[in-house]
Amino acid sequence: MKKSLLPARLDLAQSITGLVLAVFMAFHLIFDSSILLGAGAFAFVSGALECELFFGEKIPLITTAVVIVIFAIFIAHAGLAMRKFPQNAAQYRTMRSHMKEMRHGDTSLWWLQIWTGFAMFFLASVHLYIMMTQPQTIGPAGSAYRIVFEWKWPLYLVLTIAVVLHAAVGLYRLALKWGWFEGQNPNRRRKTLKKAVWIVTVVYLTMSLAALGAFIHIGLTGQDHFGNAVEGIAR
Repeated sequence: MKKSLLPARLDLAQSITGLVLAVFMAFHLIFDSSILLGAGAFAFVSGALECELFFGEKIPLITTAVVIVIFAIFIAHAGLAMRKFPQNAAQYRTMRSHMKEMRHGDTSLWWLQIWTGFAMFFLASVHLYIMMTQPQTIGPAGSAYRIVFEWKWPLYLVLTIAVVLHAAVGLYRLALKWGWFEGQNPNRRRKTLKKAVWIVTVVYLTMSLAALGAFIHIGLTGQDHFGNAVEGIAR
């Protein structure tokens, strides 16, 4: 009887979509964190990403198109990942029982990835829909207004933590799964890789949460942390 290659292909598709999303989020969080260099820096970055340097004005449809593609990859990845989630209460109890007995660190990380992925399925969908339908609001003033006066900051706070943890654990597990960086001593490399992942996680969390704080400051005061006034914040 010929074995089906479908499970392996689905697993590969899950890995590829996860890697694409993780790389996208790494750059996305860096771009967002340009607000730490001042409102002018964030305005320049958001304008450059919408080809303002070429056309003399921002083209919001570029953001909409990119978000549609990312949204599609996000949905595909979520659907593929759900194949491995506990499907009912009995499977959930069995999984929890095994985790308590084994006390295996990497299994706990997988469990963390499940819960952060579950949170992202709802929170990231809201964020992506807003960016897809309101790309013209992206900027120091528009983003600060949305975060503060439309009360999006709780959503972005939880989403930021979930995204960074999910991506970090996902990249770590991908590296182990596909044998990246194994070398001659896999156990030592695994420990080194895990340490590097947690360092990067702390850096990204610190940077991203500081950026969220900067947007909140702009929304509340109308100026960036350098004291420069930010025009266009409706109250």
